[in-house]
Amino acid sequence: MPSPEMREFIEQFEQRRAARPDTPPALAELRAGFLPAGRKYAVPDDVRVSAVSAAGVPAYWLDAPGTSPDRVLVYVHGGGFTLGSLDSHGELAARLGRAAGARVLFPEYRLTPEYPYPAPVEDIRALWRWLREDQGVAASSIALAGDSSGGNLVAALLLELRDAGAELPAAAVLLSPALDMSGSGVSMTERDGQDAIFTPGMLRGIFATYLDGADPRIPSASPLFGDLTGLPPLLIQAGTAELLLSDAEGFAAAAREAGVEVALTLGEGLPHVYVIMRDTPEAAAATEEIAAFVRKRLG
Repeated sequence: MPSPEMREFIEQFEQRRAARPDTPPALAELRAGFLPAGRKYAVPDDVRVSAVSAAGVPAYWLDAPGTSPDRVLVYVHGGGFTLGSLDSHGELAARLGRAAGARVLFPEYRLTPEYPYPAPVEDIRALWRWLREDQGVAASSIALAGDSSGGNLVAALLLELRDAGAELPAAAVLLSPALDMSGSGVSMTERDGQDAIFTPGMLRGIFATYLDGADPRIPSASPLFGDLTGLPPLLIQAGTAELLLSDAEGFAAAAREAGVEVALTLGEGLPHVYVIMRDTPEAAAATEEIAAFVRKRLG
């Protein structure tokens, strides 16, 4: 069951969902006010933030004191492919980097509706090539992490690298990943009304905007439908109260069937990307699990 601290977040999410206007605010207003945890978490003052152009993709290095420059965690933010930035996800990315002892590379990839699929996929691919070729970072020294739509982009990159016969990162972390743009998972029905943030209609609208007419079963758009053979070790976290639960469970099952090392952690009664709710014991435990997983794989 959710802790009292987590219950406060869930109740706030439920109130916000119930109060959503029929006509949403302008996109610029939505992006400016996007707070996935429902409250503002700033990047800590002791984390050095350095802007960089990674093959044309705006990105930031986040260096917490004591982190190793030889180990890199690439963090790909969520936000339904439409929202999200360093302002919304920088604290989480910096927290995970600090805990894992790795510097963080945080891309701000192109967003929908201006840049639908495959533009975000192309940006994460370009960032990876820049990190490997221009910066000379060994694949074995890199871990990938992403939440929600960011988890989709991380998984899509893994499939693309595997298909190309390229070196793969040491590990990947998927946090409440959105991996099925067809919305065919049973949790889309079974968890309807339990998800404090989304409705099925909201998610299907997000998926349609991202796809912009593309086939929802293309693995580069919906990694759940890809061949998962040969992927690096995976850690997947999700809450049992979220509509995307089937995405996490289905991907973990398919990866295990393909011989991939997978750890799946399901938070009982927890919401979407619960690790971002910093002031809760559940987020603290999730952060530690991610850190231990990344530390083990990066050496």
